[in-house]
Amino acid sequence: MRYLIIDYYRRPNGQMDEVVSVAKNIKNRDLQMAAVILDFKMHSVTKCSMDGTVVPKNWDRIREFYHQYYSQIIDDLEKLHSGKNHTD
Repeated sequence: MRYLIIDYYRRPNGQMDEVVSVAKNIKNRDLQMAAVILDFKMHSVTKCSMDGTVVPKNWDRIREFYHQYYSQIIDDLEKLHSGKNHTD
């Protein structure tokens, strides 16, 4: 796995739901619909927008923010891509 993909959905009652997934490749749907896409192979932010507002693509800041909530997923992605030359 290479990408952390985060989507936000508004419930009918106005509350937001967050859906987190990891993927080997980015699909067109991900590029269109996801709010955040982090590339752990390149240590880059592919996409980051919140409620339609584009957020600066600062890897360290965004990675640290989501690490508070998804530390195990992020740690696993980082271990997978630490110092190794992967094709995925």
